[in-house]
Amino acid sequence: MTATNTLVRHDNLTHPRTVERLVAGEATSDGAGVKLTRVLTQPLQRRLDPYLMLDSFGTDRAEDYIGGFPDHPHRGFETITYMISGRMRHRDSAGHEGLLQNGGVQWMTAGRGVVHSELPEQEDGRMEGFQLWLNLPAKDKMNAPWYRDIQSDQIPEFTTDAGVTARVIAGMSHGVEGAVQREGTQPLYLDLHFEAGSQFAQALPASHNAFIYVYRGELRVGDEAVPSQRMAILRNDDGADGVVLRADAPSRALLIAGRPLNEPIAQYGPFVMNMKEEIFQAVQDFQAGKFGS
Repeated sequence: MTATNTLVRHDNLTHPRTVERLVAGEATSDGAGVKLTRVLTQPLQRRLDPYLMLDSFGTDRAEDYIGGFPDHPHRGFETITYMISGRMRHRDSAGHEGLLQNGGVQWMTAGRGVVHSELPEQEDGRMEGFQLWLNLPAKDKMNAPWYRDIQSDQIPEFTTDAGVTARVIAGMSHGVEGAVQREGTQPLYLDLHFEAGSQFAQALPASHNAFIYVYRGELRVGDEAVPSQRMAILRNDDGADGVVLRADAPSRALLIAGRPLNEPIAQYGPFVMNMKEEIFQAVQDFQAGKFGS
């Protein structure tokens, strides 16, 4: 799906956001030894509510990803996996299965509990992408699990007059509605591809938390440079109406924002609830085999 930016123009922002701080992320591994960078870590969860985690992975070395992510549980939030390159097979205990491949998205609501695996369907070549964890409102944490495979050609995108291509995974940009909408958290998830000398403006509610992650090249937010492999947390200034991003050279970045839940966060590994008693219950339910279909 392709559209131009003639429906809504966002270049008339009067109070664009600035950068609060830059975050480099932490090198780590997960699953069966998959090497990745944890960009949004647990100490940032309150600041970037409703988002809980962002992992970036990218390597040409099969030994860095070949083990994948064997069966593991989740409860209380949503996982959003965006594949830039590579092939990964999803299976879960609710009976869902799908193949995540170049440019596609896997959106899973763990809800009251699911066990799933994400395993490579390649033995060599590049594997690159992101996994984002989006919290669920307390009232929705025990909903039934849900899953959707979104292939690359199902992600709406548009190109501005300035030459920026935006892939709208969630939310809305320049009048183009994304592949997924969520009423409670109102997520915005854009993958932005910049030509040299281009800029992109996005309207954002002042109350929403927002950040960008540059994964190719470099961007500028006001006077602040955001280099590759860095996350820029955007300030929540009173009256701010959006953000303007500029690129001097070809660059790519994720722009992510959402409405904070302002609810307590209790996390124990793959379980995210509101109270520690709910975490104890999640562990008991998983051990009792209650994360099935």
